[in-house]
Amino acid sequence: MKIIGIAASLHAGSFINRLLEAAGGELPEGVGFEAWQGLGEIPPYTAGPAVPASVCELSGLVAACDAVLLTAPEHSLLPPELTYALDWMAARHDLSGKHVAVMSASARACGAMWAQAELYKQLQGAGAVVMGAELVISPACPHFDEAGHLTVPELRAQVRAVVRQLCPAQVLEPAFSL
Repeated sequence: MKIIGIAASLHAGSFINRLLEAAGGELPEGVGFEAWQGLGEIPPYTAGPAVPASVCELSGLVAACDAVLLTAPEHSLLPPELTYALDWMAARHDLSGKHVAVMSASARACGAMWAQAELYKQLQGAGAVVMGAELVISPACPHFDEAGHLTVPELRAQVRAVVRQLCPAQVLEPAFSL
């Protein structure tokens, strides 16, 4: 099984990118994970025969994976680059029937809820089978160790619950544990 991860942030060290990488570390053995970094290269959707190379790359990755894991910031409006990617994937039917899990992180419950609701609408409109969780966590607090693993047991449990939704078999304990 292979899962593609997409973080709705263009900043490499952002909390959302770190959460995506940490979630990838919570997958059971035998499940491949790749965090796609090309979001900033996706242009706005335009109808027509010409498809940008970055869109072809994303389409190929999504077609070759079993599921997609998205992390989104707390904003009620999605980042434009993520909207562009979703528009392209919807137009090309890349997400039809694809299992997609969403995690959004916020210091306030309403922020994660709003981001999640907006993302759910777009994903369901594209034909994805959507699942996920709103994680109410403060980006200001230390949630990661130096290796990027989640250190808060409750947060790890929440992330594992989302990951478990994507995996057809029971999620096993990863090699790393606190």
